[in-house]
Amino acid sequence: MQNAVLELKGSSFTLSVLHINSKDLDRLLTELDAKLAQAPQFFVNAPLVLNLAKLADDLPDLAALKQALHQRNLFVVGLTGIDSAKADIAAKLQLPLMKSGKDSKNTPAKAVVPARSTKIVKQNVRSGQQIYAANADLIVFGAVSNGAEVIADGSIHVYGTLRGKAMAGAQGDNHAVIIAKTLSAELVSIAGNYWLSDSIQEHTNGSGACVRLDGESLIIESLPL
Repeated sequence: MQNAVLELKGSSFTLSVLHINSKDLDRLLTELDAKLAQAPQFFVNAPLVLNLAKLADDLPDLAALKQALHQRNLFVVGLTGIDSAKADIAAKLQLPLMKSGKDSKNTPAKAVVPARSTKIVKQNVRSGQQIYAANADLIVFGAVSNGAEVIADGSIHVYGTLRGKAMAGAQGDNHAVIIAKTLSAELVSIAGNYWLSDSIQEHTNGSGACVRLDGESLIIESLPL
């Protein structure tokens, strides 16, 4: 018997969700370009799901938006926030309708978190450097400069000032956290859910903080002095 030349298996991937809150395409793209400029490499070739829940029937030109995102190396892979009665919208764009985990009526399987080691860096992480802790938590005894990146499949602890980018739960661990003695980051991300510097500044005063996921949203909690 010949071996099968393909296998069809279920899997899960971390996808970024772009929430569309206006039908004004020019305004949408202006704001998007400003955010992309803050962390251009993080978004290169990123798959996106468009969330249209806040627009009801007053939708922007989705074909034009999809094309504009493609020109920015962002690739729309699905739509969410619209009901199945509007499936023709997705069909015209050749995109699937997607449901988030909270929309599903199925009981989610209990996540199994693999055993992890800890990677320790006893120096500052300078601009242009990238540190990745594969299947591990990452502890940095030093600062993370602007333009530097620290990435971990587990949690990230920075015992100094975090000014660069920190991406925890890189393989989808929703329980990962980012803790920094001083949080002034360009970008923080947990399991693909990210905030850029403008959102971070709205939720912290630049002192010690813990970033974690609450459902599908990031929250920042101040650390006790």
